Amino acid sequence: MTENAQQQPTAPITELPTQYTPAEVEGTLYERWVEKGYFTADAKSDKPPYTIVIPPPNVTGSLHLGHAFQHTLMDALTRRKRMQGYEALWLPGMDHAGIATQNKVEQQLAEEGKSRHDLGREEFVERVWQWKEEYGGRILGQMRRLGDGVDWSRERFTMDEGLSKAVLTIFKRLYEDELIYRAERIINWCPRCLTAISDIEVEYQEDAGELVSIRYGEGEDSLVVATTRAETMLGDTAVAVHPDDERYKHLIGKQIKLPLTDRTIPVVADTHVDPEFGTGAVKVTPAHDPNDFEIGRRHDLPSLTIMDEHGVITVHGPFLGLDRFEARSTVVGALKEQGRIVAEKRPYMHSVGHCSRCKTTVEPRLSMQWWVKVGPLAKAAGDAVRDGRVKIHPEDMSKRYFDWVDNMHDWCISRQLWWGHRIPIWYGPDGEVVCVGPDEEPPTGEGWTQDSDVLDTWFSSGLWPFSTLGWPEQTEDLRKFYPTDVLLTGHDIIFFWVARMMMFGLYAMDGEVPFHTIALTGLVRDEFGKKMSKSNPNAVDPLVWMDAYGSDAVRFTLANGANPGADVPIGEDWVKASRNFTNKIWNATRFALMNGATVEGPLPDASEMSATDRWILSRLNTTVAQVDAYYDDYQFAKLADALYHFAWDEVFDWYVELSKTTFFAGGEQARVSGRVLGEVLDVTLRLLHPVIPFVTDALWTTLTGGESLVIGEWPADSGFRDKDAELEIELVQRVVTEVRRFRKDQGLKDGQKVPARLELDGTALAPHEAAIRQLLRLQPEGEGFAATATLPVAGATVALDLSGTIDVAAERKRLAKDLAAAEKEKAQANAKLGNEAFLAKAPDNVVDKIRGRLAKADEDIARIKAQLDGLPQQ
Repeated sequence: MTENAQQQPTAPITELPTQYTPAEVEGTLYERWVEKGYFTADAKSDKPPYTIVIPPPNVTGSLHLGHAFQHTLMDALTRRKRMQGYEALWLPGMDHAGIATQNKVEQQLAEEGKSRHDLGREEFVERVWQWKEEYGGRILGQMRRLGDGVDWSRERFTMDEGLSKAVLTIFKRLYEDELIYRAERIINWCPRCLTAISDIEVEYQEDAGELVSIRYGEGEDSLVVATTRAETMLGDTAVAVHPDDERYKHLIGKQIKLPLTDRTIPVVADTHVDPEFGTGAVKVTPAHDPNDFEIGRRHDLPSLTIMDEHGVITVHGPFLGLDRFEARSTVVGALKEQGRIVAEKRPYMHSVGHCSRCKTTVEPRLSMQWWVKVGPLAKAAGDAVRDGRVKIHPEDMSKRYFDWVDNMHDWCISRQLWWGHRIPIWYGPDGEVVCVGPDEEPPTGEGWTQDSDVLDTWFSSGLWPFSTLGWPEQTEDLRKFYPTDVLLTGHDIIFFWVARMMMFGLYAMDGEVPFHTIALTGLVRDEFGKKMSKSNPNAVDPLVWMDAYGSDAVRFTLANGANPGADVPIGEDWVKASRNFTNKIWNATRFALMNGATVEGPLPDASEMSATDRWILSRLNTTVAQVDAYYDDYQFAKLADALYHFAWDEVFDWYVELSKTTFFAGGEQARVSGRVLGEVLDVTLRLLHPVIPFVTDALWTTLTGGESLVIGEWPADSGFRDKDAELEIELVQRVVTEVRRFRKDQGLKDGQKVPARLELDGTALAPHEAAIRQLLRLQPEGEGFAATATLPVAGATVALDLSGTIDVAAERKRLAKDLAAAEKEKAQANAKLGNEAFLAKAPDNVVDKIRGRLAKADEDIARIKAQLDGLPQQ
């Protein structure tokens, strides 16, 4: 129970509208929350801090179901902590999204018949800023629709002044610590975006290509290699074989003729080659393949770049100027003419990388780029999880984290773009290289130029947990709210964003972790488990569902599917069901307000309460304890399920219905139950508020007269339990459930009244006769009563007069058929469970399923026999 409920003023008995209309409540209510400053955190507060930073959405983005899913969970965590008395900060912001944003503006320019080069760098960057102000940040308004309780006064952008200073500061520190360097390596290159891209910006899909086998060399000094990229043979500088492969030992160290060229290339021995795969010989193109590049380094092979940044061939006369795909077919044709093609396989399905922005096939390319030496940084990131300073939830995701940080390659951080943080390196006329910090003046004079590249977007977003709080300045926010408490994000970016934040946080903050817990979620999928995609018809705009069913319904559906680390299926029917739940809460609260539910005054003593009152309060406190435990374990699906069944089943379907006779009778017991109902609704609305904030706040303020649930008190488990009352009401539930089932089996309508005699004396059911009759539509016996059906249940007897309501002969025939089916099901299950050969081979889940079928058959047989016994004899 909550003390707050006792201190609230008398609830204004304002009649609620008969229907809940989310559109009339949500927008106005959210703006009131913001205006009142409920979400604004105070760094000077003496309350304990609780901090979550939002994974910054792209400035080009709009709210999709994945955002809505994660935002719902982060909002629930933050709202609960705020109600628990924490100084809760949920910090919002956006990422400048280098490639995506630059593409947007370049598309605009293309429509004007221009390119960025027509404007020049400075004017183009200014144009991007204009686009950002006009079109960027649409998602921020959509976050308000969802109900995100973020501190808008602290909104950040990865290219605002403060975050830009943080980027320059950490770059210079890493550079001076020799953890940033410039080198020529293989990178992912997009010939359309004309930039290096990170691994996360490469999407792999199965493409239909061709696999061609080509003979290199002549006679005994020849071997066959296979490739899906025949055009790259123009840049081959070796063929590699395994040193122990007897087939090729005589060739190791020899030079062989490279077809279509006037060059010879060596055969080298390298353990990277798998002698069991294909022919056991691989072509080596160091400038156009990451594995070949490493072989080339080991054997000191030259690297020949054969295509430019557009993917156009730049070498060898006959192919010069051809697009890479055009060159592929042309090269194969030329090889055929020379009789060099040994075999062809098409279509050959293989995994091909594509740029996630423009879908162009990515080209591995040797390029001079800037890199972060991740070795010591990655080790620190791994150690922080291993020694328990940071916990990963669910724990079994830790293995994926370690697989990444323990085997991380140096990180290419330069991008050939104009929009982004420009690399703070200046080159002098005599080969000087100077790194310029945020408070330093760049070198001037003739011949000095700044590096033209910008930094990978993940570089600035990797600083997000501390740069958003004011680092490198020692701000009040940084002192109060760092480290952050939990990072909640999808498991799909554990490698790219989570690991980078860990590395940078530990480095910049002197070994202090950026967050204490990493709570990983799955991905939202459609109701059939398929991945949602803009290119598929299954993609859903959550705003459409919010318009139709309300934001609370969308939020509750998402939370109800959120098992740690697991993907979340969602369909419109489930959102409709959640809408029905919000309507149920509204209607039940409306009924309660009209029938004396109040939070005025202290709770009556347990001795004044009915068993029904004591039962619901006992169940209420059990639910409070359950929900707290689920929150602390990030079990959102379980807490949502627990709240749903407690609110709908126990409060609205059972307690309210069982109490109706008390409310209708009036008097002192009605007053007691009205206070109990008020307490139960008060606490239930508090428990539900973090997940469904709008409807709960609207109802709670009406019920209690309080200012807002956003700043309300989180309920605590008072420890009140009454097992006797719980057992007593369980008996009532058994009687009602069994008789309802019997009525349904007899084909009686829900509202059809039936004369009945209840033999309840000597049982705990006696005080509940009026409620049982009310729930079951049972009339008093009356004159001429004839017990045509008798049901023994829960130690009592319910005798019904069904004369004139059913065809007894037809009902016996139907039940006999059902009984035969149940007995057949039991026999089949017993036969399988008695078959040792079957049990030895069948998986455990199959055996468990059959055992479940057997138990269900036994229940059905007992129920049907009881129904037959209850029918009148003919």
